[in-house]
Amino acid sequence: MSVSVLSPTRFLGSISGLLQVASLLALVLLLLKAAQLYLLRQWLLKAVREFPSPPSHWLFGHNREFQTDQELQQFQKWVEKFPCACPRWLWGSRVSLMVYDPDYMKVVLARSDPKTGWYRFLAPWIGYGLLLLNGQTWFQHRRMLTPAFHYDILKPYVGLMADSVQVMLDKWEELISQDSHLEIFEHISLMTLDTIMKCAFSQQSSIQMDRKSQSQSYIQAIRDVKTLFISRVRNFFYQNDIIYWLTPDGLRSKRACQLAHQHTDQVIKLRKAHLQDEEDLEKVRRKRKLDFLDILLFARMKNESSLTDKDMRAEVDTFMFGGHDTTASGISWTLYALATHPEHQQRCRKEIQSLLGDGASITWDHLDQMPYTTMCIKEALRLYPPVPAVGRELSKPITFPDGRSLPRGIHVSLNFYALHHNPKVWPNPEVFDPSRFAPGSDSHSHAFLPFSGGSRNCIGKNFAMKELKVAVALTLLRFELAADPLRVPIPISKIVLDSKNGIHLKLRKLL
Repeated sequence: MSVSVLSPTRFLGSISGLLQVASLLALVLLLLKAAQLYLLRQWLLKAVREFPSPPSHWLFGHNREFQTDQELQQFQKWVEKFPCACPRWLWGSRVSLMVYDPDYMKVVLARSDPKTGWYRFLAPWIGYGLLLLNGQTWFQHRRMLTPAFHYDILKPYVGLMADSVQVMLDKWEELISQDSHLEIFEHISLMTLDTIMKCAFSQQSSIQMDRKSQSQSYIQAIRDVKTLFISRVRNFFYQNDIIYWLTPDGLRSKRACQLAHQHTDQVIKLRKAHLQDEEDLEKVRRKRKLDFLDILLFARMKNESSLTDKDMRAEVDTFMFGGHDTTASGISWTLYALATHPEHQQRCRKEIQSLLGDGASITWDHLDQMPYTTMCIKEALRLYPPVPAVGRELSKPITFPDGRSLPRGIHVSLNFYALHHNPKVWPNPEVFDPSRFAPGSDSHSHAFLPFSGGSRNCIGKNFAMKELKVAVALTLLRFELAADPLRVPIPISKIVLDSKNGIHLKLRKLL
């Protein structure tokens, strides 16, 4: 009797055969992938052979040396040992040339190379706005948004900045009546978000006064996204989108992005609703210069095909993050630097008191009349650059001033933190010395890059510097600052320069 084609034995035999074929295909694919990674590694080793670096693990690269909370300190060791640049292997088949020499910086920043591939991990959060765009689209958006940072627009912002700072300082005064120690970064983040909401997005009320404000959740979401972003860049298995979005980190990142988007969507919705009123719309149209969000909304009204809703939200997400988080970092670290150097703090205070008196009124013109305070702010930005590094992927070969070269396709990390701590560029780089920025001081054009450089420099750098001056000036008029020796901040790079354990200061109200 013949065996039925549907018998269990025949069925199990077919399944076994399919599994064997699948296993064989999987093995072949695995071997092909291994061969591909091996060949890629050999090409990369050849590409960066002119640039020596410490020995690296064949799979983990230099990841074991670069612990998250010690990464910046490790950079400084490399800077002292390897001149100009050094390859950093993230894992066996991925390398980035870390650049920290001003001549090297100048060559790279003069080009129009696109951002490195890992920037795409930011896209679910901030979309493709100015930070992630490349080519002609980037140029069009940059040209469209540049008028939002004209000095005619920035001038009236000074009063709004001062109002937000005073609200924060009032809160500090209440808090230190109970305890003189204060973690300032969280407060400053909320203040800078309040400022950007008023200045660039026409928000009327102060979000600092509303404890149930959606902005509180937004700031926490930004913290989560930054941490998860760094984790994804470092993790080999997280490079695959399908795998990543199924992991606990991927799910957390998705929730944080949704919270951030809810905040920006609400900002756009409220401003759109305001402009539905014909009288208000006409008032805005008559303005000589438009605010950031109004530029986007009017571009959308004028020609719907040129700027989609997705484009608009990407630009709002990008500037909402960049306009508050990087500035908060700069202000926080500047106040910490002054707290640890009381002689410079007191000199700044005297300068500000002679200019502003009790600080009841601060104007645009005042901000250019505080030279020593400006020197101290710049020195703090040198020690603690808000954005420690940016990345580029070479679109064509490059040759550096010393004759060394790289082929197309190599990733270059422009490490501003390492540049600012390079002893060949800045003697005694760990010393806080504002005289480095005294009028007439001679330094390389690309030795100080807290806002990057070249055509893709920070579009909001003038806005940030004005807000830094306002915040520092008004704070020094109200409080004497001292560092907390028991809680020394540990700088860590999470897109923006943060502190692992916060920035804690002792505050004493001045009479």
